[in-house]
Amino acid sequence: MEKKTKPSGHGGARPGAGRPKGSTNAVTVQGLLGAIDTAAGRPYIELLAEDFTHARQNDRQLAQKYHHLIMSKVAATLAAVEVNEAEDAVEAKRQAFADALAALTKVQQ
Repeated sequence: MEKKTKPSGHGGARPGAGRPKGSTNAVTVQGLLGAIDTAAGRPYIELLAEDFTHARQNDRQLAQKYHHLIMSKVAATLAAVEVNEAEDAVEAKRQAFADALAALTKVQQ
């Protein structure tokens, strides 16, 4: 006597199942900030400034964390600044450096 089993419907590939090709599960910073802006009804940067002000008045330890967060962002932004100087400014700096080096080493030009 052969036992008949009914397919359980579990497991196996199904058409259209799974994550679509090209999709990601990553949350982007821009997307997150946009969602916060929408939910709060105003820009996230305003909320951050308000929370920082409140922390400065009420919680010194939290204010220090805000300082660290803000300064880390500012320092990262400043590190990415590119300075373009005119050729005459570059030449003036070269000459000033050469003069200072000559004065330190007592070398005459």
